[in-house]
Amino acid sequence: MTLPAHVSRRSFVVASAGAALALGVSSQAHAQGRSPFGRYGSPSARLDERTLYVHPAGLGDHTSVQAAVNAASGVGHTLVLAPGTYRETVAVSAARKEMTWIGASGRARDVVIVYDNAAGTPKPGGGTYGTTGSATTTVQADGFTARDITFSNDWLRADHPGISGTQAVAIKVQGDRSAFLHCRFLGHQDTLYADSIALGTFARQYFAHCYAEGDVDFVFGRATAVFEDCHFHTLKRTDLTGAPYGFVFAPSTAGANPRGYLVTGGRVTSEAPDAYYKLARPWVPSSDLTARPMLTVRETRLGGGIDAVQPYTDMAAGHPWQNQRFAEYRNSGPGAAITVPANRPQLTHAEARSHTRRTHLGDWAPWQGC
Repeated sequence: MTLPAHVSRRSFVVASAGAALALGVSSQAHAQGRSPFGRYGSPSARLDERTLYVHPAGLGDHTSVQAAVNAASGVGHTLVLAPGTYRETVAVSAARKEMTWIGASGRARDVVIVYDNAAGTPKPGGGTYGTTGSATTTVQADGFTARDITFSNDWLRADHPGISGTQAVAIKVQGDRSAFLHCRFLGHQDTLYADSIALGTFARQYFAHCYAEGDVDFVFGRATAVFEDCHFHTLKRTDLTGAPYGFVFAPSTAGANPRGYLVTGGRVTSEAPDAYYKLARPWVPSSDLTARPMLTVRETRLGGGIDAVQPYTDMAAGHPWQNQRFAEYRNSGPGAAITVPANRPQLTHAEARSHTRRTHLGDWAPWQGC
């Protein structure tokens, strides 16, 4: 994507400005005797022995998120992140189960974890990072929860015209029972990678009251993921002369998995002209040619940026979207208008009862106490 820098960095600049402002407030509050960690305690008034505090200016236990993750060996740690911009890559290994990250200010735009690798970015030891390696944050552990945090990848095509691997992941989530509450996911291509640790593992993930933006396949992967009351925003592009600019969802659900992506009670908005985005296309990766991508979008408002006539398209000719598991139910807005019924599979009322957060997530109810 070759957006002018002042346009393409809009969302990230807003996030950083908010974070910088909050950091100034935090420093002032500390000088006046108030903790930059708000109601979550401090290193001198720790909530419990498994709570660690992160502050970019050194007022916590650690100045980087990765350092805190490394220190949190074992199960059940909580990281409280003070307002600020954390420019780093972060990886949470499978061994660090039941970890919780909390943005201390209660505003996701105040706490930003960001880096700028892309799939085609050269690695120091040779080769390139690839899509998975491009992730700013990677979470493999089960039972991970994040609240009030921004995950971002601010790599831009315009800054790297010689790189063809333009996937740039903000976060890759692979663990089961992974919950994200009031979080933001910023990027362009492949922003939010909701996946699993292995082909035969059906990881359950829950995203509530979150915001995700991008252009190409910016919510993708094979997880069983529920997106409840979330806002998806498609970006403007100046490097293309016509539609489509991109695709919101690209699930790669395993054929054996009866539950893929469920979007419920959300909205899709756009900076692009009307009908310049597709709602979804199926991803059947070379590593799993038996995949049958699944996406259900229900009771969601689809803005004019979504092509109402042909909201779905193929990623590969050998895997037409009509052979996959795409369906809608009671959507609204100009992008949801049913002009060609064959292009918009609809659930019956009876079918809709088996496409809910409870049927997708089973005995795990992360919305309780949100």
